[in-house]
Amino acid sequence: MSLANLLTNQQQRLDALTSLLASEQNLLTKGDVDGDALAQVAIKKQALLEELERIESVRRSVQKRLGYADGAKGARSAAQDAGCQTDWENLLEKSERAARMNELTGQMLSVRMKHNQAMLDYIRQIAEKTLYKPDGRNSAQPGRINASA
Repeated sequence: MSLANLLTNQQQRLDALTSLLASEQNLLTKGDVDGDALAQVAIKKQALLEELERIESVRRSVQKRLGYADGAKGARSAAQDAGCQTDWENLLEKSERAARMNELTGQMLSVRMKHNQAMLDYIRQIAEKTLYKPDGRNSAQPGRINASA
């Protein structure tokens, strides 16, 4: 497989990943989060990430087999010599965009989890307060007038 084909393949996978990240962010902004839909997005994301890693491994081995140095410098040289520098630059841009979106999604999940934990703590706090004393009488009732005076 040529370098241009590998880069195009990676770009297509990154486009799909970006689309999934956008869907995930959309789901997280809703008041009532659909856990099943989020789980399906996570499964699809994992499969795409594994495929991207596999293609990247192939690209690196082709780069090395052709005698280019490891890393970004060697990749840039290989892309330039193969006449697909624009594809390489597009891949880098798409990778950076996906990374930023993934970071934002992680932050959104973190905020959602903190909010959920605060709500659970509040519910637990309310549940721990009892309305009656151990002797069966209810606690002080605010707003009750003492008429015995």
